[in-house]
Amino acid sequence: MARERKEDVPHHVGGVQEIRSIPVDSVRIVNPRARSPKIFAGIVESIATVGLKRPITVTEARRDDGGTGYDLICGQGRLEAFKALGETHIPALVVRASETELYLMSLVENLARRKHSNRDLLTAVRVLEDRGYGPAEIARKTGLDAGYISCIMQLLRAGEERLIGAVEKGWLPLSLATDIAKAGPGEVQIAMMEAYETGLLRGEQLLKVRRLIDRRQALGKSYGSWKRKGEQPLTASKLAQTFQAEVRRQQLVVRKSEVAEQRLLFVVTALRRMLTDEHFRTLLRAESVGDIPKPLADRIGGEVLP
Repeated sequence: MARERKEDVPHHVGGVQEIRSIPVDSVRIVNPRARSPKIFAGIVESIATVGLKRPITVTEARRDDGGTGYDLICGQGRLEAFKALGETHIPALVVRASETELYLMSLVENLARRKHSNRDLLTAVRVLEDRGYGPAEIARKTGLDAGYISCIMQLLRAGEERLIGAVEKGWLPLSLATDIAKAGPGEVQIAMMEAYETGLLRGEQLLKVRRLIDRRQALGKSYGSWKRKGEQPLTASKLAQTFQAEVRRQQLVVRKSEVAEQRLLFVVTALRRMLTDEHFRTLLRAESVGDIPKPLADRIGGEVLP
């Protein structure tokens, strides 16, 4: 999923903060994240070479034994790298804030990573919207473009579970998902053709999106939506709509093939006329062009070059 960034560091939710050196063993990773060994090795090498560029973020927390420690908000990779390097203490930004503020800080910090999953992004936007934040404020906190955030929120508000699922899996571009959500059946086909012609969809990806749209039209926007009270699993009307949409798609394919045929006919006609021009034939002989591909020769009547 391509994303537009306005800044690298997000704006934090409010809270009292101070930087101190704390024991690495006193920090508990509440929500551990898996990372590739290659990425982790890069973090370790960077810290060993140039040092820690930014402190981790923690909050004070009371332990079950009555003691006091810290819960990690952001910086798991940096913390684990310090442990791997044998360090006993690590610089930390200690935050004292409400539980809601701490949760939002963790959410925004994790979202600010340059490589986060589509699921992380959608979950974060959904949570921030539920807490009353608008597109502009979410964009400011996450460092993402406001228009990009607005597209995500449109899918969430429209209940487009099938489209969101495809975006989360990474094979449906967010821009195309937004176009599909706003378009009617005929317009969806046009959007698909444009996506194919511009290279946005190719090969197996195009087939997967085509099947997704068919399921969305037949079964609804949400998974299991046909099971909701008051709705029929499949009605004659829905089947007719699906059939009509397929007919429109086939008609678009036919029209596109007709345009291609007309262009090919123009090329063949132009080439046939050029081959009757002795000056053009002399130019071809001068360039040592003595033949043409057989399919093209068949098209222009089997004529070959001298």
